[in-house]
Amino acid sequence: MAELVYRPVIGFARTMFKVWDLKIDCRGSENIPRSGGAVLVSNHISYLDFIFNGLAALPQKRLVRFMAKESVFRHRISGPLMRGMKHIPVDRARGEAAYEHALDSLRSGEVIGVFPEATISQSFTLKSFKSGAARLAQEAGVPLVPMAVWGTQRLWTKGQPRNFRRSHTPITIRVGEALEAPRDQYAGAITRRLRERVQELLEAAQRAYPVRPRGAEDTWWMPAHLGGTAPTPEQLRLAEAH
Repeated sequence: MAELVYRPVIGFARTMFKVWDLKIDCRGSENIPRSGGAVLVSNHISYLDFIFNGLAALPQKRLVRFMAKESVFRHRISGPLMRGMKHIPVDRARGEAAYEHALDSLRSGEVIGVFPEATISQSFTLKSFKSGAARLAQEAGVPLVPMAVWGTQRLWTKGQPRNFRRSHTPITIRVGEALEAPRDQYAGAITRRLRERVQELLEAAQRAYPVRPRGAEDTWWMPAHLGGTAPTPEQLRLAEAH
């Protein structure tokens, strides 16, 4: 079936990457299967993560269908694009419909993109993972492909102004080896292994990242355990409790 929306959107995104002069370092794309279904699983630190996750699949000639919150599909601009690219709306009140949609797509040989943290991490560390990605992979009989992105939070993240200037921002992407999801294993155990893999890839991406904050006012995008001033998970939990 012709991709009348997805491919032009990819072309536009690549043009914008050049306009912003992003320095993209993507490694491990060969771990995404060239054919057949797969669940691509990533950390989530920016509103733009899905674009860079999708970019990692292009060398394998794969287009990723992302699971995204249903409100994005109702937006007058993003809605028609998301539907045209065959992404999957998730209504948290009726999550089973999105699950079945994703399962059908996997069984038909599509690559599905999932953010198992379910929301952007404002600490820029990994939150707990929901087990949906593992359950999808088990039921569809497809592999899980872990990946991590770093630097995307500097472009557009929760609680910070967008930075769409020509900023030469580095973006680091790491894709790991596929993880099998046998049906006879507990989805929670598979999810723990998956999270460990994503954590390893995130740390590798952070180590490879070529720049550090320019000064005290630029430390917001670094997690506290790496010397930055992003709120810790504990601080965020306390703020939510109040």
